Amino acid sequence: MTDALKRLSDEGVAIWLDDLSRKRITSGNLAELIDQQHVVGVTTNPSIFQKAISAGDGYRQQVHDLATRKVTVDEAIRMITTADVRDAADILRPVFDATGGQDGRVSIEVDPRLAHNTEATIAEAKQLAWLVDRPNTLIKIPATKAGLPAITEVIGLGISVNVTLIFSLERYREVMDAYLAGLEKARAAGLDLSLIRSVASFFVSRVDTEIDKRLEKIGTDEAKALKGRAALANARLAYQAYEEVFGTERWAALDKAGAHKQRPLWASTGVKDPAYKDTLYVDELVAPGTVNTMPEATLQATAAHGEITGDTVRGTYAGAQADLDALAALGISYDDVVQLLEDEGVEKFEAAWNDLLKSTEAELARLAPSEG
Repeated sequence: MTDALKRLSDEGVAIWLDDLSRKRITSGNLAELIDQQHVVGVTTNPSIFQKAISAGDGYRQQVHDLATRKVTVDEAIRMITTADVRDAADILRPVFDATGGQDGRVSIEVDPRLAHNTEATIAEAKQLAWLVDRPNTLIKIPATKAGLPAITEVIGLGISVNVTLIFSLERYREVMDAYLAGLEKARAAGLDLSLIRSVASFFVSRVDTEIDKRLEKIGTDEAKALKGRAALANARLAYQAYEEVFGTERWAALDKAGAHKQRPLWASTGVKDPAYKDTLYVDELVAPGTVNTMPEATLQATAAHGEITGDTVRGTYAGAQADLDALAALGISYDDVVQLLEDEGVEKFEAAWNDLLKSTEAELARLAPSEG
């Protein structure tokens, strides 16, 4: 075991775990990861909850009680998931207090079926914040076109947000703009900006998965030489955009009013291609003021053999742009790739949510008390 996770943390990268289950909470595993593996936050999504609840560990009594009350399956899911997030938030509360609210955060996602409905997303975000009722919660809102005004509105209400499913540099800039607009609304409403936090989840590995597939199809040596480079290039240019936006006069005015920067969060950092080093999207995306949310396998791989050699983002922008330009020269459309990935991301989360509905409905039926 190396001290790679400590070095990563010392470089200004917050290590968050991309997983949550009741068993992880009740077994003491989450507390152990915080204590021993430098974990300072947790992210969830519909796929994570679907796997946890389908496994059944620790949910039997609550599902039985919900079935006894004859709640709808939608309400049951909300009660189950918010209970896990609330408990995880309590475990992370000392980290939240020690970091002045920067970390110790747990994210919970709005219903992905609302991804293209602004008003419903706003209403759901307010409801989730009320249900969890912990200051160290982040409400996850997808960075769809309909999600952008919802981000502004929710931030404007003083609710902290994790913006998810960001794939494109253009959309990322729109997300940062939506965040600043939300802070401006909150300031106009007289809210304390220092209590509002946000991260922008920029997805990494899926970009390589899609672009590598297209490079393989082209099949030339030039194309194959670009495999495994697009995701890092995209993320590094996102950090360049972050530096630009949070270096403006508009930001300076909000900073003066007590606001915090919206940190870039590297999401989807588990390596999909076994040909690549399993810590690729950790080792090569080290930059101050970022978050890396890792599945446990990636966390443990980093602990075992991660190579943290300092900042691997700043100073790489020209090379990153050259890689994206080389892809364009081969006829690979960046805009087409990132739109496809956003659409697929929403669809995958919707599918996971529907699976969650089905499995929870079956459990409610199985554990319902017999009539009579």
